[in-house]
Amino acid sequence: MEASKKTGREPLLRTVKRAELSQKKTMILRAASVLLALLAGGIFLLIIGFNPFTVYQTIISGAFRSEMAVQATIRIMIPLLISSLGVTMAFKMRFWNIGAEGQIIMGAIFATYFALYQNAMPHVLLLIVMFLFSVIGGGLFGLIPAFFKAKFNTNETLFTLMLNYIALNVIVYLRDGPWKDPDSSGFPKIARFDINAQLDSVLGVQAGWIIALVLTAIVYIYLKYTKQGYEISVVGDSHATAKYAGIPVKRVMLRTMFFSGAICGIAGMVQATGSDMTLATSVAGGVGFTAIIVAWLARLNPAGIVIVSFLFSILEKGSSVMQSTYGLSSYSADVLQGIILFFVLGCEFFVRYKFVGRKGGAGK
Repeated sequence: MEASKKTGREPLLRTVKRAELSQKKTMILRAASVLLALLAGGIFLLIIGFNPFTVYQTIISGAFRSEMAVQATIRIMIPLLISSLGVTMAFKMRFWNIGAEGQIIMGAIFATYFALYQNAMPHVLLLIVMFLFSVIGGGLFGLIPAFFKAKFNTNETLFTLMLNYIALNVIVYLRDGPWKDPDSSGFPKIARFDINAQLDSVLGVQAGWIIALVLTAIVYIYLKYTKQGYEISVVGDSHATAKYAGIPVKRVMLRTMFFSGAICGIAGMVQATGSDMTLATSVAGGVGFTAIIVAWLARLNPAGIVIVSFLFSILEKGSSVMQSTYGLSSYSADVLQGIILFFVLGCEFFVRYKFVGRKGGAGK
């Protein structure tokens, strides 16, 4: 780049923002990216000695081959969908919340206190209290980087990322210290929740799927039809424009990040009480980072997030079945998932940008 400036010549190849593509062209480009992903993944499978057609068939059938498999796929989807909705709130405002993992964990921690030490309450009341405190825990943890961003203009990407490790080590401290299960033997752990503190099942799956769908509707309405949702969009487009329009940018930032963290906190409560039945360091399990990909692929649209998170869950569940069926290592399954994601995410780049070569005679 510096050399091109000194010589006065354009770079040989550069990226420029596209004019907005039509919906038809966008769909064609995305369909092409999926086909290329399957082709590249198939080449990888051939190299390691497997028939790609049978492996792909196993991935799809593995997610739906039985009632239990479908239920497992839905269980994977629940925290992913909820946390994707959470980061969408922040991303709409162009606040890069990379701390969903930590917010999930803090929501789970706040809910776990009541599951362990206040579980004599009536069942429904206990679940409501745990839900409310998961909102508080995740929301407050989301509020911390927003406060420092508003007050000192700190880098929210690094700030939220570092908070993930703090939250994870809070669990380690509680597991090894004050919340250690006295009946554990061999290694420290937190006790399994009493049945009174466990989320009920509906149609064979923990009731978190109902919470997830209700949250989807709420977030969609909030972002699209409310004044506060409009303020988020304006702040995301331009702080200067928002201030000119009389929108309190700092207040919007604090409020939105509380809501973003709160929704992620709900994902932690749902995972701990509905699937894990305890609090463990794996309660977030990378979901907070995957949620970022899901939110962007869905273009921050709550309805699209439902579809994309479902497809991700199929890939995750199907890959585990593929791994056990063919004796593949977890690394091979991860490589295959990575290849598919690489092409699908790369498609989003080409939807927005294109490569332009140097014009003939430039710099002469």
